[in-house]
Amino acid sequence: MSGIARILLARGVTVSGSDARESRTVTALRALGARVEVGHDAAHLQVAGEDPPVVVVSTAIRDTNPELAEARARGLDVVHRATALAALTEGRQLITVAGTHGKTSTTSMVTVALQHAGADPSFAIGGDLSVSGSGAHHGSGDVFVVEADESDGSFTAFAPSIAIVTNVEPDHLDHHGDEAAYRAVFERFLDRLVPGATLITCADDPGAEDVAVHAERAGTAVWRYGRTATGARDARLLQFAPDGTGSRIRFRWDGTEHELVLAVPGEHMALNALGAFLAGIAAGQDATLMLEGLAGFGGVQRRFEFKGRVRGVSVYDDYAHHPTEVAATLRAAREAAPVVHGRRGRVLVAFQPHLYSRTRLFAREFGASLSLADEVMVLDVYGAREDPEPGVGPTMITDEVRLPAGRVHRAPSWEQTPAAIAALAADGDTVITMGAGDVTALGPEILRELAGGGD
Repeated sequence: MSGIARILLARGVTVSGSDARESRTVTALRALGARVEVGHDAAHLQVAGEDPPVVVVSTAIRDTNPELAEARARGLDVVHRATALAALTEGRQLITVAGTHGKTSTTSMVTVALQHAGADPSFAIGGDLSVSGSGAHHGSGDVFVVEADESDGSFTAFAPSIAIVTNVEPDHLDHHGDEAAYRAVFERFLDRLVPGATLITCADDPGAEDVAVHAERAGTAVWRYGRTATGARDARLLQFAPDGTGSRIRFRWDGTEHELVLAVPGEHMALNALGAFLAGIAAGQDATLMLEGLAGFGGVQRRFEFKGRVRGVSVYDDYAHHPTEVAATLRAAREAAPVVHGRRGRVLVAFQPHLYSRTRLFAREFGASLSLADEVMVLDVYGAREDPEPGVGPTMITDEVRLPAGRVHRAPSWEQTPAAIAALAADGDTVITMGAGDVTALGPEILRELAGGGD
């Protein structure tokens, strides 16, 4: 929502809105000229004594929200955020990035590489770039890059000329109902591709391959990337090697082998980079410039974001909230863990489950993924838009973690968790706060405890 507001403000549109609390995002929007109220009240709808011509809402806003309820009672034009964003992309070459995992990182990679190539794209990303600190921009170029969110099916509002699908596996079943419906919405999304569009998919992911076949049957050109990609326009990963807190990859494209050094860890990030590279090629950009831009990609806030190091303990924050994402992040953390005093540093994770429905549906899978860490602490469920479910809580996950006794912990109170994590960590260890909720706030507190500030 803040990204849409930024782009509208840059286009000279009057913007007002409200949020639950003060934040850096609210402060930034006010500095750009938006009127942002804290708290939700029907009186906030009026701007200079007049009703707004359009009210934009996200799926996170419940029907009982007083501003939304009042807007509907007055008969105002209420549109979903995806519809509003799709309208902003009209007249531009639209590149969308969809998939169950990796959307934000891949969208960010496309954007940064295109910026390096001089394209100055407009973009709307679900996270903030580490370099600019922003997830949206109104660019002067004719390319618009969008992270296309499948969680509520609203990404069918877009009609891209270039689309990346990173992977497809069940998620957001609280909205879609079952796995078949979730997969079907991706097919409906691909049916929205404009004539002559290019679809880019990860050949190594069975779900993405299914939608690729669906698109090919409809006559869409499909380029693939990954270890199993073999087509003439594909990017085939030949070698992946961890390199400190980054990686080095070798791949074949257009009959030639290329090398790319990335500043972010994990083979999943290497695959994301190949998808971003192909998107730039499809958009007509120079291959060398795209590779240079990807090599300079510094990451996204809340995606294995480095928060600090105290007493040899490195603290990171990550948005992973699905079992597959959790596993990918923990593998990357283990690859990047340093060797200190002859031992490889351990990986400790403070995990906050996101949504009661997701916790109930994937408790066993979460347990298996978290078992890749050395110490696991599970916090209470962050309910977000959902009400609590009886019997659904952190114990459902801790019971499924397959680690020796004493290495799996139910988090104490919120206030005591930073000290509890800090007490477990030693020189060379990596601590990750993980989840899509407010667990991100614990990183600075853990660093403070490591420094002795909690004494």
